[in-house]
Amino acid sequence: MFTGIIEELGTVKKVVQQGKAMKLTIQASKVLSDVQLGDSISVNGVCLTVTEFAKNEFSADVMPETFKSTSLSAIKERTKVNLERAMSANGRFGGHFVTGHVDGTGQILKKTSSENAIYIQISVPAALSHLLIMKGSVAVDGISLTVFGNEDNTVTVSIIPHTASETVLGFKTVGDIVNLEFDMLAKYLYSFMNRQQQENTPPKEGISEGFLKENGFL
Repeated sequence: MFTGIIEELGTVKKVVQQGKAMKLTIQASKVLSDVQLGDSISVNGVCLTVTEFAKNEFSADVMPETFKSTSLSAIKERTKVNLERAMSANGRFGGHFVTGHVDGTGQILKKTSSENAIYIQISVPAALSHLLIMKGSVAVDGISLTVFGNEDNTVTVSIIPHTASETVLGFKTVGDIVNLEFDMLAKYLYSFMNRQQQENTPPKEGISEGFLKENGFL
């Protein structure tokens, strides 16, 4: 579990790809201060497991499913990436609940500035747009952000200069792909309500003798 508060920018040192599987080696410092084998580190919003580490770098494997459904498939050496360690039980919780399980990817459509804010409009897969609500939360490349606009299968978020300088969103431009993870509570609520609706829907064949018996009418 993560908070969406990025701890540092890492640099991809090495990419070893075999089919749709990858091994990444990433240079970092802060997230390695207390690292152990098997720890979880969010890389651009993707939860990866530390398989090797040294003083200033760590390695992690990317499975075919992760390769297929996230922007890590296009990652290159020397690319900057957002890094965050799994949240600790005794730490401040400054963002929102982020699992590191990316729901899909979007494309940056527009970046505009207004005073000290940078507004970023991102495309959203149509099948997932119902999970967004105004002033709700969304994780973009692992960054906890607030939804300021949600229409026509897009989401608009805003970042301050500090976020622009300390995360990859400050370097990304129109056309770049980002990882999207929607609010966990919204996903659970939608799943629950959808299941309830399905369970309360009468069977398509109409009211049968079996239906009447099951419900105490016969």
